[in-house]
Amino acid sequence: MNTVPAAAAPYGTWPSPIDAALAASHDGRPDHLGTVGDEVWWTEPRPAEGGRRALIRRRADGTTAPALPAPWNARSRVIEYGGQPWAGTVRADGELLVVFVHFTDQRLYAYAPDGPDEPWPLTPLSEVGGGLRWVDPQVRPEQGAAGEVWCVLEEFTGPAPTDVRRVAAAVPLDGSASDDRTAVRELSDDRHRFVTGPKVSHDGRRAAWIAWDHPAMPWDGTVVMLADITDEGAFTGIRPLVGDLDESVCQVEWDRDGSLLFVSDLSGWWELQRIRPDTVAGGAVPSSRLLPPRGEEFGGPLWKIGLRWFHPLDNGLIAVLHGKGDHRLGILDPETGELADAPGPWTAWSDTLAVHGSRVVGVAGSPRSAPEVVELDTTTGRTRTIGAPHRDAVDPAYYPAPEQRTFTGPDGREIHAHIHPPRHPEHTGPEGEKPPYVVWAHGGPTGHSPLVLDLEIAYFTSRGIGVAEVNYGGSTGYGRAYRERLRGAWGLVDVADCAAVASALVEEGAADPDRLAIRGGSAGGWTTAASLTSTDLYACGTILYPILDLEGWATDETHDFESRYLESLVGPFAEVPERYRERSPMNRTDRLNTPFLLLQGLDDVICPPAQSERFLAAVAGRGIAHAYIAFAGESHGFRRVETLVRALEAELSLYAQTFGIDRSDVPPLELTT
Repeated sequence: MNTVPAAAAPYGTWPSPIDAALAASHDGRPDHLGTVGDEVWWTEPRPAEGGRRALIRRRADGTTAPALPAPWNARSRVIEYGGQPWAGTVRADGELLVVFVHFTDQRLYAYAPDGPDEPWPLTPLSEVGGGLRWVDPQVRPEQGAAGEVWCVLEEFTGPAPTDVRRVAAAVPLDGSASDDRTAVRELSDDRHRFVTGPKVSHDGRRAAWIAWDHPAMPWDGTVVMLADITDEGAFTGIRPLVGDLDESVCQVEWDRDGSLLFVSDLSGWWELQRIRPDTVAGGAVPSSRLLPPRGEEFGGPLWKIGLRWFHPLDNGLIAVLHGKGDHRLGILDPETGELADAPGPWTAWSDTLAVHGSRVVGVAGSPRSAPEVVELDTTTGRTRTIGAPHRDAVDPAYYPAPEQRTFTGPDGREIHAHIHPPRHPEHTGPEGEKPPYVVWAHGGPTGHSPLVLDLEIAYFTSRGIGVAEVNYGGSTGYGRAYRERLRGAWGLVDVADCAAVASALVEEGAADPDRLAIRGGSAGGWTTAASLTSTDLYACGTILYPILDLEGWATDETHDFESRYLESLVGPFAEVPERYRERSPMNRTDRLNTPFLLLQGLDDVICPPAQSERFLAAVAGRGIAHAYIAFAGESHGFRRVETLVRALEAELSLYAQTFGIDRSDVPPLELTT
């Protein structure tokens, strides 16, 4: 045991073995789980390989290996955020077959991982707009002469980002559609602008999927669509089953008895329910909750297509993710209502689940471990890590010891946050000195910061800089009322909640009032810029791939999925144009008086570089110290190791210069005025 007393050293100056390269190499998490025969497959980030997503397989003997050779990149761009990019099956001859979306050209490919051939294309290229895109595939080997893949098709019909249609479609497995768009068979009509992939009942007679339309986002209102399937595989009798403008259904799955399980927030929380389509008559929808109200979420926001918060098992039990704030894994007996949580140290489970027999597989992490692939054997109740295992890259004494806190904000409202105080095994701050703190505002804004080990946070806390992750009003995990606090109030509630947490830390004596910063990406970049241009609380800020001009966003300067998101966050543009102008940081640069760092991907179509460039032009010549770093080849969210390293080191240099901290271990960031 180390009994050497900690040496006092100014906050922010502590040496740390967690450098930017180490933090960057651990960026991202496993995702998009599934099973192929007896194998478990998932995608993993590869920052050192250009940021691609590798497809990984865990064989029945417990060994893991890439399922696709480099540089194949399993990642979809449907609604730009993508979703489930692959599906697999075991063919009649026993050979494994995987179908996946390749990020570079967005075509569907097929691949036999144990065969000699390279992946071969199933779908054609398109010269219109962003081309043809695919997501949420399901292999149907029994359908048609050679089998089919049923999935979501996103098709651009013109040059504008909103010239797009989406339908459920069937793609032949024989490759006949690789150069012939007409060989793709459309299953659903395009009455809805957004759809998820069709889920087919166990008897093959019915399909169900989720749909919604502008201006609603999927966490506002969705509808479950139902269709009968003919012997030829056509959808007939397409009709709505459940859902409404004020009800968000985020997942549907068929149970073996022919009932449909779904998660709805009609009660104010995403809860698991059951409906029997055969009994629906006369406009009545007799659905029933599987549990009494618990004040917990059993679902989440559909930012990607194909997310899974629950999964039925063959024995009638249901694996569920549930909780207030972070999710944990539980096994629900729908007959008795008993809900038993999986054992183990994992406290935050991601929105992806797979089932094989009596085993449930998910992705989970904790404050002491990064997300890893975890398996629960429901027959024994035992859990184990089976993929992407967490390994301590440094002594865990350098990790933060976070605290889950609930603060009181304006009007007495609750604000949830994770506080990561500075932590170092050999150093503490000098007596009387308070540490600097950086407030982290997550993206979305309909999102959530999970409480899991993040080496980017440890990069700062191990140097003596605290981090406060704020799940401000509008965040998910705390019920519909909490996330709807932002309705019409974006740029107000999020800014005030972040400020309330920072101010509370100062009042408690935990943070230095003169050394506060704020940072965030995407919607968090908006909150950061809005905070810097509307408060004098922060000494500086880091703005990553942000929204800066609401008017531009409302007039074809973003992608289709979020093109009308602002109608709920701010208000209809035609009715409140002055609100768009008044709240935009672009129009408030005269109030900006603190240094800032602006980081932008040049390939970003969600928050395009044009907004950052206009913001910089408005700031130019005003004497505000700032730096702008643009990254070619990066889109919305950084994925390449060299980008992640430079961004993290530049951020630390900004804080060091602003807070008066002497650090020689990072390249100095050149600030201009």
